[in-house]
Amino acid sequence: MVAPDPVDARLLAMIAEMGRAAVHEVAARLGMDPREAATRLITLSGSGLPLLVGVECDPNGIRKALANSVAWGNYAGPSGVRGTPSGSYAPGTVRGTPSGAYQPGPPSRPVPVQHPSGPVPMQTPVPEPMSTWGPPQSAGWVRGEGPGAPRARTGKVGGTLETEGLEGARFTIQLVEVVDPADFLFTAAGYKLGAGERAVVVHTELSNIGSVPFNALPDMYLVLMTASGEAVAKAPVSLSSRPAHKIGVQPGETAGGHTVYVLPENTPVTSVRWSARPETDLNTLVWTVDD
Repeated sequence: MVAPDPVDARLLAMIAEMGRAAVHEVAARLGMDPREAATRLITLSGSGLPLLVGVECDPNGIRKALANSVAWGNYAGPSGVRGTPSGSYAPGTVRGTPSGAYQPGPPSRPVPVQHPSGPVPMQTPVPEPMSTWGPPQSAGWVRGEGPGAPRARTGKVGGTLETEGLEGARFTIQLVEVVDPADFLFTAAGYKLGAGERAVVVHTELSNIGSVPFNALPDMYLVLMTASGEAVAKAPVSLSSRPAHKIGVQPGETAGGHTVYVLPENTPVTSVRWSARPETDLNTLVWTVDD
């Protein structure tokens, strides 16, 4: 019998754990390109495995996108857990206060539309609003002072910070709690830590306070920062007792989720950092974790 492809094996293990999930969510948890994940799952489904790869949509939204594509031209459609180890069963330290029920938001995905080339009708120019950072190179821009100063981008465990997404969504994120160590939660979910490793669980809640849907995974680039400056990415696992984040938060909705990390047991965590992309920018949020 031919050994299964390692990537296919990881995909199947994740699917078996989740039972039912969107392809892009599975890909996000494994750090894969959604297109590659979809191709592999379709191939595996055709091999006789008890696996169904489907699609779900908003019919009215799709019809509107098709209508736009006819009016404006064609539109274009669209990257493991470390260790394996017996851990401590002693309860970890919980920082912050747990909030109410988990309320996932329904996932949605924008359909990009290409606008036609050619001359564009003249329009009356509208002055752009002043950046909240103030005029570039000014003292206000450097210090963030004055009436246009930005909202706080740093806080502590339990605090709520406001920021923006890549597609214009406005939202707040609350770092509800940090459970460190969380070995007992990790092992209770059927996982095993490796020698010298520990688990940490972070609970966050995202509230969409704008009019634009938040279409990403809320904790895609939520990382732990260590005393040495290392960023620890999340582990591709979910806990039965602490639900993971789901993709998509609609305007006016709040969605919570838990993110799992595995790191050396003696490595101190100094902060939790959220970004909309792999690298940090002006919208990055940081919560300091007290000892």
